[in-house]
Amino acid sequence: MTSLRARAVSGGILWAVVIITLGLAGLSQYITTQAQSRFVELLQARHTQAIVAASNSGDVPVNLLRTVNDPAYQLPLSGQYWQVETEDGAVFASPSLGEERLPRPTTGDHGTPTGEFRGPGGFPAFSIGEWITLTDGTSWHIQVATSLDTLYEEQETLRSTLLSAFAIISFVGVLGALAQVAVVLQPLNKLRQDVSNRWEHEDGLEVDSYPIEVAPLVTDINTLMDRNRDIMRRSRRQAADLAHAIKTPSAIMRNELITLQLDGADVQDSIDALDRLDAQLKRSFARIRADGTEGAIGVFTDLDIALGRMERAFTALARNEGKELSFSYQRGMRARMDQSDFEEIMGNLLDNAMKWASSDVKLTASSTGDAFIEIKITDDGPGIPKDEIPKATLSGQRLDVSKPGTGLGLAIASDLIHAYGGKILLGKDETLGGLAVHLRLPVARKRPLD
Repeated sequence: MTSLRARAVSGGILWAVVIITLGLAGLSQYITTQAQSRFVELLQARHTQAIVAASNSGDVPVNLLRTVNDPAYQLPLSGQYWQVETEDGAVFASPSLGEERLPRPTTGDHGTPTGEFRGPGGFPAFSIGEWITLTDGTSWHIQVATSLDTLYEEQETLRSTLLSAFAIISFVGVLGALAQVAVVLQPLNKLRQDVSNRWEHEDGLEVDSYPIEVAPLVTDINTLMDRNRDIMRRSRRQAADLAHAIKTPSAIMRNELITLQLDGADVQDSIDALDRLDAQLKRSFARIRADGTEGAIGVFTDLDIALGRMERAFTALARNEGKELSFSYQRGMRARMDQSDFEEIMGNLLDNAMKWASSDVKLTASSTGDAFIEIKITDDGPGIPKDEIPKATLSGQRLDVSKPGTGLGLAIASDLIHAYGGKILLGKDETLGGLAVHLRLPVARKRPLD
């Protein structure tokens, strides 16, 4: 799945890289050109200085050593050099050249050549040379040269400074892009969170709390949520109508079979078969009602109300059977489950516990802190052998025929619990010694106060 955030960030970074690269290349070229221009201008200024010095030397080349007195010309291999060549081939050079000599010009006797060459020590250098005619009519070739190392160092310094500046700009730009993307996508993040927590919005999402660009999508989501509620209501109503329609003929058949049994007819097998049929139909209707309920919108059960009703009903039943039933549960919890389904689960599990308990049944319920409610029902009955537990929750067959029933109570409870995204585990209770039923039901969070 492609992320809009990843698209926006990667697209912004890619575009920024292109712009910064082009800008860096253009600015680097401009700075390089400017550095070269300044280098040539400085060398031309030194050449002009040498020409003026030659004109003031009294037409004696050796006097240039005193006239051109820049300290850089005095240090051996300093990178700054001058050289004078007369018409008869005599050469006079700055002390910085030592025994080295600058190459002769290549553009004619009276041109002004410039160019690069390998200077003293094998280092690259750049020179400007020109023939001038002195007052006595003689011609001198005056040439100055500068090592290119200074130019390269300046260019490298400028590039490093430029790269550092662009790195800082790029970093700030990326942070800005991330911040902008976060701000722009905030409404979508809010919508995603609201949709994920859709069971908290029993009245739908608030369209006015979203930007106008997102509002049509929120309206469509609300429409789908309303349609989901309507489908679930109609599905449950149809299942209830079908169950009621079958219940009446089943009751008539049961009454007829009981009448025949009272008259001495052996119809117990038929009554047992009818009991199994009723149980299977009950399980099927429970599955129909539970179909799709894991993603149901606005479905919840207030456990204070539902467990209170269970406690009152089964406490009276336990009293009549001489057994003790205790309830202990945390107040204020809400399960993401339809109340009728929750009560059917609790009714099946408590009825099963009461049926098999010798004298004691306990129910505890608390929030686990990880978006689930944990309910535990234990009894002091014989329990279920470990290898028989899968049959109790999956097949629905009777594991012990010594007690009346259909054997589908645990299976129906398991179907409904899993339909809502919960879990059911069966085991042995270490305290009472009988069956321990552990339930984990998803939490329906409380609606915020208006």
